[in-house]
Amino acid sequence: MNRIIRVISRLLLGFIVYGLAIVVMIHANIGLSPWDVLHQGLSLKTGFTMGQISIGVGIIIIIIDAFMGEGIGFATLGNVLLIGTFLDIFENLNIVPYANNLFMGIIMMIIGIVLAAIATVLYLKPALGSGPRDGLMLAINKRSTKSVGTIRAIIEISALTLGWILGGSVGIGTIISGLGLGYAIEIGFKISHIESKSLIHQSIYETIKSFDKNKEETKNKEVETCADVDKE
Repeated sequence: MNRIIRVISRLLLGFIVYGLAIVVMIHANIGLSPWDVLHQGLSLKTGFTMGQISIGVGIIIIIIDAFMGEGIGFATLGNVLLIGTFLDIFENLNIVPYANNLFMGIIMMIIGIVLAAIATVLYLKPALGSGPRDGLMLAINKRSTKSVGTIRAIIEISALTLGWILGGSVGIGTIISGLGLGYAIEIGFKISHIESKSLIHQSIYETIKSFDKNKEETKNKEVETCADVDKE
């Protein structure tokens, strides 16, 4: 039970930090990160909030990940449903100030990138399912000779291009986050000793099955202990 609480707390913290990271990068006011350029472009075209668009895009990418063999775990669903939700919550709370000059904007963008990398490591390490965008990154990484950083950069630039066509905001911050986030995550992986190519996530079914197995093992131990007491 303690382990379950620790894992859930770690995942939830990761989602909260990622939601905050997105808001910090938006408020850097020097151009949105590539995925947020896409989310904003879609938001402008549809009238939905960026958080709602993030959830919708995440669901579409989950389907792609599933076809590429990436397991859909509890953390995957949490990523899709909670990061966009926390994004909207932090925006509504209005606790993150907007940068009013280029220097502060760059500092905030770097802070946002670091927070996003920390959040990614937090929810990927338990291996209970990657986020949809990270799952896409890992799925391609397992099928290529390119590094995580390079693959992430390619994906981010693709999202950026589509978002820019739709009217999303592009600036120097877009370039910084597009090139920097993948490598920040790669550094986070190395510090946390996560090997991306060998990272195997548990699907929802596998997680439930492991819980049942642990309960059965605990029950058997209790029976054995009672039997030992009877013998004494």
